[in-house]
Amino acid sequence: MNKKDLLLGVRDKPGLFLWFVLSFQHVIAMFSATILIPIIVGIPPSIALFTSGLGTLIYSFITKAKVPVYLGSSAAFVGAMLAAQEATGSMAASQTGLILVGFVYVLIAFIIRKFGSDWLSKLLPPVVIGPMILVIGLGLAPWAVEQAGFVQGGDLKNMVVATFTLSITLFFLVKGKGLMKFIPFLVGILAGYIFAGLLNMVDFAPVLEAPLFQLPEFSIWGLNYRPDFSFAAIALIPVVIVSISEHIGDHTVLGKICGEDFLKDPGMDKTLMGDGIATAVSAFFGGPANTTYGENTGVIGMTKVASVYVTIGAAFIAILLSFSGVVSALIASIPPPVLGGVSLLLYGVIASNGLKVLIDEKVDFKKQRNLIIASIMLVLGLGGATLPLVGSAVLSGSALSGIAGTFLNFILPKHE
Repeated sequence: MNKKDLLLGVRDKPGLFLWFVLSFQHVIAMFSATILIPIIVGIPPSIALFTSGLGTLIYSFITKAKVPVYLGSSAAFVGAMLAAQEATGSMAASQTGLILVGFVYVLIAFIIRKFGSDWLSKLLPPVVIGPMILVIGLGLAPWAVEQAGFVQGGDLKNMVVATFTLSITLFFLVKGKGLMKFIPFLVGILAGYIFAGLLNMVDFAPVLEAPLFQLPEFSIWGLNYRPDFSFAAIALIPVVIVSISEHIGDHTVLGKICGEDFLKDPGMDKTLMGDGIATAVSAFFGGPANTTYGENTGVIGMTKVASVYVTIGAAFIAILLSFSGVVSALIASIPPPVLGGVSLLLYGVIASNGLKVLIDEKVDFKKQRNLIIASIMLVLGLGGATLPLVGSAVLSGSALSGIAGTFLNFILPKHE
């Protein structure tokens, strides 16, 4: 996409009202995954909201506000975190492991600053990154389909609400004028929420019972529990291959959307350092790992609004929401089929971005080497494959796919 195609460029600042609305749209886009992932690993969602906002601000500061990225809860580390908790019986190992992951990011950033990024580009070329993004997007697809109700024995009412929500979103995405052209996802979710409410699918009780102000349930590393540097904690480090692949892929795709090369300016050393420090700080407060969010990249790609002011605004809103029981409860009351309806589009956009990387980088699938790498990554990542490690730790999904792709890229001959 050319810069001229954008409605708002990276450094464009919208008016105050539009700024808030656009930022809130990003909060809605990331909300379901950002609170779902901490729930899976036993972390209070309020902490995840707080650390996602704080992490985004840290990232924006380190990258000098040059990249419209939003950082949210990373799904890549879920399996390793659960295994660490099961092996040790506490959160100490998983949170210590995430802090170590953050330091590994920072170490790699310093190496890139000193020696350049060519070695990392050779380790994680487009033929690995493209399928990795595909696996991440399509790996989320079953969740979107289930939430939308399009499953065997699914509730017809859920399907109708999801279809209505998606239809409204698509209509304003394609035909929207003025303000509506900027916020199709927010309009779709709002319309779906009202429609679901008319069908008695919204439970307002938690909203009415929630306190207006409520401190997030922080769990401070070294204060609420002792640091744990056991093998269970160290076992989180290999997943860095996956998260860095996602990081590079998201920045590559976002750069294509914005007509910029963010891996050169501000540079991969700064983007990785921002991501790593954000993850370490999140873990320090008891939060999940942070990662660049494909959902928000998808929103930028579909709305053509790339303003960094908007993503920074979303970060402040997320932090404020983490202290408000009422607002958090209101957003949490959005029925699953409403989120499922927009996710059918968003997660498809994420997967399509993987294809975009392969196409834009002109990956040649006439070469047997490239075909082998992509094929095995897709099957391992989407086929439910698991690889047992020590104890209860396993590699699966995008983690297994990324490591397999990196290994194959290393051992397969470059010339046929």
